[in-house]
Amino acid sequence: MSVEEAAQLRRHLHAAETRDDLLGRAIKRDIRALELYLQLPPEVPGHGEAGGYEHNRHKQNYIHLHLAGKLWLITQEPRYRDYVIDMLQRYADVYPQLRLNTSKDTNPPGRLFHQTLNENMWLLYASDAYSCVHACLNTEQRLHIENNLFREMVQLFTETYAHDFDIVHNHGLWAVAAVGICGYAINDQGIVDKALYGLKGDSVSGGFLAQLEQLFSPDGYYMEGPYYHRFALRPLLLFAEAIERRQPQVRIYDVKQQIIKRTSLALMSTAFPDGTLPALNDSSKTMGISDEGLIIATSLCYQRYGADPMLVAMAQHQQQVWVGAAGLQLARAARDQAPMPLNWGSFVLNDGAEGERGGLGILRHQDKTDDLHMALLWFGQHGSDHKLHAALDHGHFDGLHLSWFNRSQEVLNDYGFGRWVNIEPKFGGRYIPENKSYCKQTIAHNTVVVDEQSQNRGDTATAEQRWGELHFCVTDHPAGQGISARAQGYYEGVDMQRSVLMLQLEGLSAPVLLDLYRLTSTAEHQYDYALHYQGQIIHTDFDISASPQLSALGAAHGYQHLWELGRGHISGETQSAQVSWLMGHSYYSISTALPAGGDVIFCRIGANDPQFNLRSEPALVIRSRGRDQLFATVLETHGHFDESMEISENARGDIERVEVIGHNQAASVVRLKRRSGQNLVVMLSNSSDVEGPHSVEFNGQLYRWNGAFATRPETEA
Repeated sequence: MSVEEAAQLRRHLHAAETRDDLLGRAIKRDIRALELYLQLPPEVPGHGEAGGYEHNRHKQNYIHLHLAGKLWLITQEPRYRDYVIDMLQRYADVYPQLRLNTSKDTNPPGRLFHQTLNENMWLLYASDAYSCVHACLNTEQRLHIENNLFREMVQLFTETYAHDFDIVHNHGLWAVAAVGICGYAINDQGIVDKALYGLKGDSVSGGFLAQLEQLFSPDGYYMEGPYYHRFALRPLLLFAEAIERRQPQVRIYDVKQQIIKRTSLALMSTAFPDGTLPALNDSSKTMGISDEGLIIATSLCYQRYGADPMLVAMAQHQQQVWVGAAGLQLARAARDQAPMPLNWGSFVLNDGAEGERGGLGILRHQDKTDDLHMALLWFGQHGSDHKLHAALDHGHFDGLHLSWFNRSQEVLNDYGFGRWVNIEPKFGGRYIPENKSYCKQTIAHNTVVVDEQSQNRGDTATAEQRWGELHFCVTDHPAGQGISARAQGYYEGVDMQRSVLMLQLEGLSAPVLLDLYRLTSTAEHQYDYALHYQGQIIHTDFDISASPQLSALGAAHGYQHLWELGRGHISGETQSAQVSWLMGHSYYSISTALPAGGDVIFCRIGANDPQFNLRSEPALVIRSRGRDQLFATVLETHGHFDESMEISENARGDIERVEVIGHNQAASVVRLKRRSGQNLVVMLSNSSDVEGPHSVEFNGQLYRWNGAFATRPETEA
């Protein structure tokens, strides 16, 4: 932060008309946090477990060093300056003598933390704090801090761990950003150049420019998913801003056709309507747009790439801005613009360095009550590169996974990671063993499992060689929207295609979601269509046999962690099943066609979990056997429940059942039977020529339509 910028913020903080806007509140929040921390005696602890006292104290030290540095410039409070100088000297006193910490996983250890990633973070924030007080130090203080702390840390990262410094990964991004910002802080361009261009200086084998060129797809998507994307975004933006201020000739914000803008907006646009990020791959269920990286991104994109109303909407939902000149501009805009929903529209984000490895499709619809519905279909590459580092395998085996969100809640949810972050008594705050045995496995996701085996045999090296393929994405059809993708080779001899349509039906305020999951094989298999939900079962249209004694649903690939609570067998003429549940104030129903018959199995997570590491959550497994199978399922949102007012409305949905008319390589045709009698036939193309005219005959009936899909009303006599 420059002196001029700090003066601007100081005037903003004291002006009556702006002191309580988003920026004014952010500065005052930082002051309160710092003042509270300064009440503690200063301490430089030794080594500790991940999430333990020592770990957290080192982390809080760098957070508050950073706060104190910028607040010294803004407020000119001498105690903040003195705190930074004192703490940096304390660390410089001890750092050269510290032995390496003990690593309990495959991450290389630092001298302060159990892994160098945290040490990179410490260096980045401490270097920034140092730059704020640098002018106030005498020569002896500068040399002591620079030589015994910062240069020692840089040497650890660029020499001792040179093999990790240049990896193109979020860990590598933190490393180069920390070293680069440190180089600027101590005025050593040689250090900056290592960070910017890599240890070989070629901008290809490593360094910040290589990260920008190789880490993200052309659409800006990051292979590890939104949780790790938001983590990578923070050092990316902080270093980019430092480069722009110190070396504007690099034109960092224009690199790779403005990849910084595209990757920032790509991440923002994946968020659910409540701001939570989808839990793709290893992910927290609570991480959202209020993360620091996204706060910085919203402000910097607004400043560096121009005014965008959606960025203003982001700031309004975040209820804060980055403390800096960029936040100043955005705070003014947020004060003047009427609130907007977080509706980024419907689209596909391609995955892979060249956009060639599948992707992520999102459908959004804002209904007449202004509720925003969002469906997400995942068909990208496995979310890791195990060749870089064994500990960096954050991918899940969940091709063609589906998420569904409306009425401010995740209706079909992804479990996310198995980890109790920084809770030291729970496996040291690291990933729990069940992260591999359950959370990564296919049955833990809303997709189909074949023969109780995870996709790609649950093997990372195999999964990294495969990814899905987009079949179509339609966002402007009169009947609604749709997205379809294929996954081939995930199971030997089995091809999969999933098509998700968000349809507006006459007489319904909320759209229904039609899920057509088609599997084809020359051999017979067991197909398990899994759905993970939250709430209380309200109704089924079939009988359930409760399990007299709890047992695991299977022996491996995540099945060993599912208690089987009961099941219902589906047979007869309709061969359809319906299950309704209550979640919050809303009712939800699924209606599923099972042409080959089968079972609906009610499960709960928690079997073979002696340390109670997993969350106890329900799931449905719809099981069928055969060669070719079309799981045709309608998910309907309906009704309202208010226990305090003893009101229950429309507890039974409009969809009565789903019927599969037929499916083959050319097309799938299904019928939605409605209680109103205004039935709907849905026709969908499975052929590669999705745009042309289509015709298919099933049971002597000819069906014709144009485009990827179409609907046709059908009134019962």
